[in-house]
Amino acid sequence: MQNPVTTSAAVSADSGRHWADEGAWPVAPGVHRIPLPLPSDGLRAVNVYVLETAEGLTLVDGGWAIDASREVLERSLAAIDRTVADVRSFLVTHAHRDHYTQAVALRAETGARVTLGAAELPSLRAIRAGLEQADPHVAQLRRAGAAELARQWGRLSDGSSADLTVWEDPDSWLAGDLRISVGDRTLDALHTPGHTQGHYVFAETGAGLLFAGDHVLPTITPSIGFEAVVPDQPLGDFLGSLAKVRALPDLALLPAHGPVAASTHARVDELLAHHDHRLTLCLDAFGEGAELTAHDVAAVLPWTRHEHALRDLDVFNAALATMETRAHLELLVARGRLARDEVDGTEVYRNSST
Repeated sequence: MQNPVTTSAAVSADSGRHWADEGAWPVAPGVHRIPLPLPSDGLRAVNVYVLETAEGLTLVDGGWAIDASREVLERSLAAIDRTVADVRSFLVTHAHRDHYTQAVALRAETGARVTLGAAELPSLRAIRAGLEQADPHVAQLRRAGAAELARQWGRLSDGSSADLTVWEDPDSWLAGDLRISVGDRTLDALHTPGHTQGHYVFAETGAGLLFAGDHVLPTITPSIGFEAVVPDQPLGDFLGSLAKVRALPDLALLPAHGPVAASTHARVDELLAHHDHRLTLCLDAFGEGAELTAHDVAAVLPWTRHEHALRDLDVFNAALATMETRAHLELLVARGRLARDEVDGTEVYRNSST
């Protein structure tokens, strides 16, 4: 959600239109991109990729289980003479609601198989528990020094109801890096933790394609450190995963949000430079003897390409910003640049030399 290093046009090369416009846009032989709408979300849409095989369709990601998304999916599949009944399987990049929940909902209807990264299991369990009990993000925000933001976040879900069935486990789990067959295609399924612990990308190097999920996005930076179960080093994981993708051949970028792009290498290089810059900004926030929480540091950093102050963000994006700042601070602790203490249940950071 932070400032991208560069921005590119919203027009996608496969459609010649805004990337979120409805349709089944051909990105390669036998591959179509279908943008599905998101409710009240600044991202506007999530790209679902349709891979045609002799046995039926495999979808990379499934969309958000809402009526508007289902309706657009049906119309878009009809444009290529297909229906949801032709979907045999889903390869889901990660267990966020805009990627996972519609895949699970359609499985109940059609029997399509759902595959997900095994490291998403702790988050799935925490999401189900949070829907029935206490949202884990509330406690995370309090530890990050954002007590008022935690209170506001808790109010968002007070009295709300949720469908637990769309958060059920997948049919099969991916573990490690492996090669999988989709019809006559061969995909390298690569574990790329960072945005979430169990995130996967799917590389079809023979066709020059990377189905990137939220790992590499062309115009924004993926949020880091905001999931139901936060690992020790989400930013360190993300940077390592970027290096893994950078070691692949330079592929066409097929992202979950935004237009298709010509070069994974170019965008990965931008993302690496971006996070180096953010780490420097975080360090610069610590004056002589300063003891700051992640929320304190987030409050002095600019956010989005418009460089908004934290106080001007809505509750959802302010929470993302706070937890992403914590991820940067935790990496600086791991590198020996900062020290962290806990004071009355709140994490407090300071220069390691003080």
